[in-house]
Amino acid sequence: MKAVSRFISRFMAVIVLAVAALALFVPKSCLWIPSSSVNYLLMVVMFGMGLTMKPADFAVVFSRPKDIIIGCASQFLIMPLLAYGLGKGFGLEKELLVGVILVGTCPGGTSSNVITYLSGGDVALSVGMTSVNTLLAPLLTPALTYLFLSTSVEVDMLAMFLSIVKVVLVPIGLGLLINRFFGKYTEKAGDLLPTVSVAAICIIVGIVVSNNSEKILSTGAVIFAVVILHNLLGYLFGYLIGLLFRFDPKRKKAVSVEIGMQNSGLATTLAGSAFPDMAMAAVPGAIFSVWHNISGALLAAVFRRAGRSAAPDKSRASAADTDTSDSENSK
Repeated sequence: MKAVSRFISRFMAVIVLAVAALALFVPKSCLWIPSSSVNYLLMVVMFGMGLTMKPADFAVVFSRPKDIIIGCASQFLIMPLLAYGLGKGFGLEKELLVGVILVGTCPGGTSSNVITYLSGGDVALSVGMTSVNTLLAPLLTPALTYLFLSTSVEVDMLAMFLSIVKVVLVPIGLGLLINRFFGKYTEKAGDLLPTVSVAAICIIVGIVVSNNSEKILSTGAVIFAVVILHNLLGYLFGYLIGLLFRFDPKRKKAVSVEIGMQNSGLATTLAGSAFPDMAMAAVPGAIFSVWHNISGALLAAVFRRAGRSAAPDKSRASAADTDTSDSENSK
């Protein structure tokens, strides 16, 4: 099971892309799955997140509060502002603009923890940011969405709040409770959880893409450009935040990945619950769900390669220092 989980985690981007392509060009392959399943599948992912969380995951919040505050504040400032700026800049129609802003105002996605691990980043910081952002989401996501959209569309903040509580907080809370009282059993199931989560994410992508295949194909390249830029600029600004606050390389990677990767599955759910009359609002979340897994895997490879290239340089510098020290000692 460990080998299977490692394989699935390693090739997650390829698997998600294959499912998305199948759902886009052969919609019937996934249309048989009820669209109402998205909520429950997202709840499964959140429940799995709760099962893997321990009090130690929140220790970073108290041991390194500055890092968490910087990361979380950046998440809820950078991504919504980028979403609004790109949407307006590219002249997106109202429904697509709503979808892009929903992606921007949602918390970081759970897959960011996996990508941070594969990148050689600070996993504790990544998990801490995801946990705190997710807990803040019921308040901040509706508030920020209202801030950016209230002048153009009616935003049902209560519906958004209740939807996030039901889909995110309740499953995570149940997972935490079960892990607290039945930790011996949940630890044994740990190897299975990544596989279940990836399967749920793939089914969510399949449902959303197949139900919106015509709309996705008809929107043209503009919405793809906006989604891709939103994600890539999130990575870039996240890394710049790390540079600004003089984070070490591991923390820079964690903040970059965490800010760039959003819980787009939640954005898709909110599009259906809070904006039921805007079918196109689900499209940006669907595209983001596919793209950020691909870009995340590529970014992890770039970070790993950069880390390997930096290691020999440090070794050579260390060797040079040793040689100098030996020479001075001999004198």
